[in-house]
This record gives sequence, C-alpha cells and structure tokens, in this order.
Amino acid sequence: MARLFGTDGVRGTANREVTAELALDLAVAAAHVLAERGDFAGHRPTAVIGRDPRASGEFLEAAVAAGLASAGVDVVRLGVLPTPAVAYLAIALGADFGVMLSASHNPAPDNGIKFFARGGLKLADEVEDAIEARLGEPWQRPVGADIGRITDLPDGVERYIDYLVSTVPNRLDGLRLVLDTAHGAAAVAAPAALRRLGAEVIAIGDAPNGLNINDGCGSTHLEALRDAVLEHGADLGVAHDGDADRILAVDHTGEVIDGDQIMAILALSLRERGALASDTVVATVMANLGFKIAMERAGLKVVQTAVGDRYVLEAMREGGFVLGGEQSGHIIMQEHATTGDGVLAGLHLLARVAESGKPLAELAAVMRKLPQVMVNVRGVDKSRLAASTELAAAVAEAEVELGSGGRVLLRPSGTEPLVRVMVEAQTQEQAESVAHRLADAVRAALTVADTVAEVA
Repeated sequence: MARLFGTDGVRGTANREVTAELALDLAVAAAHVLAERGDFAGHRPTAVIGRDPRASGEFLEAAVAAGLASAGVDVVRLGVLPTPAVAYLAIALGADFGVMLSASHNPAPDNGIKFFARGGLKLADEVEDAIEARLGEPWQRPVGADIGRITDLPDGVERYIDYLVSTVPNRLDGLRLVLDTAHGAAAVAAPAALRRLGAEVIAIGDAPNGLNINDGCGSTHLEALRDAVLEHGADLGVAHDGDADRILAVDHTGEVIDGDQIMAILALSLRERGALASDTVVATVMANLGFKIAMERAGLKVVQTAVGDRYVLEAMREGGFVLGGEQSGHIIMQEHATTGDGVLAGLHLLARVAESGKPLAELAAVMRKLPQVMVNVRGVDKSRLAASTELAAAVAEAEVELGSGGRVLLRPSGTEPLVRVMVEAQTQEQAESVAHRLADAVRAALTVADTVAEVA
C-alpha cells in the first residue's frame, strides 16, 4: 500500500481521499503518537489549527478539532491564514503542535493535512509513519474534565503581520507593486504587511470565496500578474500560491523572476549585511546551474539537497545556515521562520529593491538562467532507473556533449509513476535536443511491457 503521507503532508481530493473521517482519525493518531514520544512532557497538550480559504477546509477543520479534543488536546482555531503563520503562532503561543489544512498550489477541489511539531517544525518521516500506523486503532477515550476544549484566536493574522513587519530591515516607501495572493490564505496578511511598510499595493487575486483559490492566478499562473504590472506601470509584481509558502515575481518588463533568482538576491543582501551564515546557501538538485555559477562567482558556497523543502530545511539546521529554498519559490529564511514563507521572503526581496534603489531586473541579473528543459517520461518502471547500465551510458555521453556549461539529471518522481529528465545547456536548442534524446533512452530501457506473455 502506498504511503499516506507525501512530501508535504496528506493531500488529495477533499471528501474523497481526504475525508472528514480520515481527518478525525489522523488527529487522534497524531495526538497519541506525539504524547507517547514525550512531546507533551506530562502537561495537557495544546494544538493550533489553521486553514486556507477552500470550502472543504471548513469541514476538515471541524473534524481535526473534534479528533484532537476527543483525545484530550486543547485546540486553538486560527482561522484562514498562511501555512507559515501556523508555524509561527505554534511557537508564539507555546503550542505543542500545529495543523494546517491546505493543498498549497493545487486546485480548489483538493485539500491536505499537514502537521507541525513543537517549535513549528515539520514532522520527521518516521513520526508520520508512526501516525499512519496508528490510524483506526482502539483507544481509551478521556471523559469529563480530561476532554480537550476548543477556542478561537481572533487576532492570529494581526499577530503574524506584526511579526513579519518586525523582521524587515528597511521601509518600502516609493515602491509600487502588484500583488497576487491567488485568492488564497495571504489575501489579508500580505497586502497589510506591505502597506504598513509604505509600499503602494495594487492587489489582484485577493477575493477568496472558497472555490477560486489558484484558479488562473497566483504563483502557478503568472499571466495575470504580468499583465497587471505592465498595465499599471508598476515597479514589479509578486505572487504567492494558495497557502503562501511560495513566492515568485515579475520585473517591470513582465519578465519572470523565479525562486533561484530571488535566493541569489537575498543571499547577496544577507552577505552584505554580514548575516549569511558561513557564506552558504542551500538549494535542491533542481536549482538552475546558473544559480550555482553566480553564487560561486560571488564567493558563496551552495549546498545541494534532494527535492523538497523539508530536505532543504534539514540541511540548513544541520549546517547552521540561514537561507535556502527551491526554484519553485519555497524560500526559507531560518533567522525568522522554521518553514518556507512566501510573504516573509517577498518583504525582504522588496526591502532589498527599496534599499538598493535598483530595479528588480538589475538585481536579478546577478545570475544568468541557463536554458532548462524538463521531460516527464510516463509508463516506465522508475524503480529500475538506478540499475540501468544503458541509461548510465546515455547520461555519460550527454554530459560529455554538454561539458561544464550544462548538466543532466534523471530523477524518479516521488508521487507519480514517471521519470523526470532535466537538462540544462548553453542554448535552448541543445537543451531540448539532449533532453528528448535521453527521454527516448529512458523509454527504451524502462518501458513496462503490456503483454509480456504474448512477447514470450
């Protein structure tokens, strides 16, 4: 049976895969596992729950709260706010753990359940596995005064905004920007924080109704942001996804500025202020080669991890590094947050633009993005990828052709039955040619025969 927890919690179609029953059972199991690990240290535990604006979040919030309270956990409902706000408030309120209900950048019919441990940290894989193993088990139910209580925190968003503003090194007066919050969880927090710091904000994608989250807007659909920046003559545009743990941007010409470029700008800003620990940035293996080249040219080191912000954070914590992230816009600023925070990263990006007096396009020019082509090869046995000598030979041949000015990465998907072929090269044409040639090699080596018996 497939693992219930993915790379970022439990996710699926709400009321089909992610049901009220599953949410309640997960909440109970989490309470039991964390209690037995000693995370509650003999005291009555408290959990915070937040959600994005999806309609399904309403019944899932009720189910999680019911499960936790029935297991003897006091619950504080935070309402609609970004995922990183849940992590922050878990720390600020001294909660024992947190729960976020969101499917991030997925469409409205999906939803998900994500847990944070004490300290606002994502649960380790083994803890998630232990929770999954305890689903539906018989248990001794508390009664009377031992049942958990459920309360609301009406000023959770305002507390989060206050904290965000307190981290920014300078004001944003004079900046005119377009902000797209994807009809999502940051529709209140992001524009409020920006305006408090003096920016002129033109908001789009800021009217969530429970059904329009990520619908043609936000960081996965930048067309609306680009059009609005050009229409209003703005200095730049910023977009978040549904739960605001990502940020992407466009400059005044409408050119997309991705997570790698944002990290490069922030890294140089932190280094200039003497705040970049060990002069090191953490990125995944999917980071554009141009990012690594730019950082090394600037005298900075890059530590690379597997794909997933949890692996970025692990490397940051192990090495004591303060900045890391992904090309998709998950940016972790560990001096201020325990998880990726798109609103936080956006404020610091804009602070750098305001402080430098340079347009975003000029700041982003510190790195040249190499042409990057990704081909998803479906219908193959991804488990055989590492053992294929034919593919190893094909990759080696491609690497010789690309030389030091490009690279190849073949990676099995963590969630789908496919192999991802990624190629970077000096030209788009070369990247496409090599990527499609390697995709053909993957199909030839790993395709699963539909009629093995007939072939025999």
